[in-house]
Amino acid sequence: MIYEIRLILVAFVILLLAGCNPSSTLLPTVTPKIQPEVWLTSTVTPTSTKEFTVDAKEPSINPLTGLPVEPRDLERRPVVVKVQNMPRSDRPQWGVSDADLVYEYLIEFGDTRFAAVYYGRLPEKVGPIRSARHVDIQIVQAYKAILVFGGAYQDLFNLLLESDFKDRLIREGPNTAPALYRYDPEGHNYLLANLTLLDEVLEKYGIDNSLQPLDGMVFASEIPEGGEDAHQVYVRFSGSVYNRWDYDAVSGRYWRYSDATNAMKIADEKYKPLFDRVTEQQIAVDNVIVLMAEYIPLIQTSEAEVFDIQLTGSGEVYLFRDGQCYQARWKRNRSEEVLSLWREDGRPLPFHPGQTWFEVLGRSSKVWQEEDGIWRFEFWMP
Repeated sequence: MIYEIRLILVAFVILLLAGCNPSSTLLPTVTPKIQPEVWLTSTVTPTSTKEFTVDAKEPSINPLTGLPVEPRDLERRPVVVKVQNMPRSDRPQWGVSDADLVYEYLIEFGDTRFAAVYYGRLPEKVGPIRSARHVDIQIVQAYKAILVFGGAYQDLFNLLLESDFKDRLIREGPNTAPALYRYDPEGHNYLLANLTLLDEVLEKYGIDNSLQPLDGMVFASEIPEGGEDAHQVYVRFSGSVYNRWDYDAVSGRYWRYSDATNAMKIADEKYKPLFDRVTEQQIAVDNVIVLMAEYIPLIQTSEAEVFDIQLTGSGEVYLFRDGQCYQARWKRNRSEEVLSLWREDGRPLPFHPGQTWFEVLGRSSKVWQEEDGIWRFEFWMP
C-alpha cells in the first residue's frame, strides 16, 4: 500500500511537468528466445507526452534512469566499476544487467572495456574487474562516483592519485575484502565485487558517500517526434569487437549480441547473445547511445596503445529508443556535469526511462543504413 501511494505521488509530480508531443508507431520484430529479468516495468507513465526533466532532489526518482525507486536507495554516491570485455573466452560478465549506465569504449588494439555505473541497484557480484583508463576520470567526475578498478599503468595511476576524487578510489587489498574478492572457477582467477558490502570499506576509510546532485538527464516515456526507423543497430569497433542491438517491440528494449569470432570483413561477422552470468539472461537496455568523441592518442607503438577520450564539450550522437533513431548532439560543458542529449534547435532530447548503454566511437566514425531500419557504425579516428 505504501509503495502504491508513493507511485501515485510520483505520477502526480510527473503530471505537473507534462505537456504533449505526437508519438510514433512501434515496429514489430522477432522476440528473442530468452527474456531478461523485468526491471521496474511498472514505471509511472506521464498522462501527457511532454518531455520532463527529472530533478535529482526528487527522492523517489533515480536521476540516471528516470525510474521510481525507494528513496533510501539513492542516499549515496553512484559506483563506477571497470568491467572486462576481452578476451571473449572470459565472457559472459557478472552483474552488467544491473547497471544504470554502461560506457563501452576502445582501450587498445581493437579491444573494448566497460565502465558500468551503478546507482539504483547494487548487485552482489560484478566483474571481471579490470584496470582503469584515462576517460574514467571524466566518467567518475560526471557522476560524482566511487571508482572500483583493478589498477592502472603508472602515469595514469599518478593522475588518479592527484584527482579531485583521489579519496574515492577502491582497489583490491587486505582492507577491501570481502567487498572485493577473488573467484576462481575452472582455474580462472577473477577479481569480482560485492557492491552490497562496499559501505563497510567506505566507512573504514572515512570516504564520503553522501547524496550528490546528479540532475541533467531528461526522460520521457512517450516516443519523441522526429525519429527514423531503427530496429537493428550494428556497432563495429574492430575486427575483434563488434556488437549488434536488436529492438524487440514486445519488451520495448534493445537486446545485445556480441562478436562470436574475429571478422576482418563485415561479411564475416558472427554474433551470439551476450548474457549476464548472474541471471543467465540476455543483456537488454532501453536506450542505446552511439556517441562520437575525440580519441586522443597518448601512446601509439607496435607494443602499446593508450588513449584519452574527450567527453567534455559536445559532439554528434545517435539515440536509439522505442525502435527509433534520433540524430542530435551530446553535451557536457563542465567536469561535474552528467552527459545530456540536445536537439539542433536547443531542446533537450529525452531518454526513455530505464537503462542506457553508451557506445563511444571516434568522431570520424562511419555511419550508414544498410536498408530501412538497419543502422551501421564503424569506429574510425582521424
